[in-house]
Amino acid sequence: QVQLVESGGGLVQPGGSLRLACQTSGLTASGMGWFRQAPGKEREFVAAISRNAGSIYYADSVKDRFTVSRDNAKNTVYLQMNSLKPEDTAVYYCAAGRSAYNLQQSVADYWGQGTQVTVSS
Repeated sequence: QVQLVESGGGLVQPGGSLRLACQTSGLTASGMGWFRQAPGKEREFVAAISRNAGSIYYADSVKDRFTVSRDNAKNTVYLQMNSLKPEDTAVYYCAAGRSAYNLQQSVADYWGQGTQVTVSS
C-alpha cells in the first residue's frame, strides 16, 4: 500500500520559517515534490526533486525562499520554507511521480493528505 504522510505544518509569523517533511512507504518514487492549495484557489506546483537531486524545479513565487531536498535512505522529502509570507498560507501536499519534470508539469501519481501552513501575525 502506497502512503505519503506529511508533517511539519503549523502557524508561523511573516518572515518566519517552517520545514515540512513527507515520508513515503510502498513505493520508490523517481520524482518527489510539493504542491499547495490556498482557500478558493486551485492547487499549484511548488517544488520538485529527482531521485538523485540532479533535477530540481521551483515555482517562481517560492524561488530563493524555499528549498526542496530528499533523503532516499529515509524515504523522505523535505521542504524548507524561509521568509514566509501571508500569501504562502495554504494546505501543502506531498506528491510522487515518474519524474521531477512530470511533477513540475502537475502530473503526479500519488498524493499525501496535506498539511496546513498558516502565515499570520
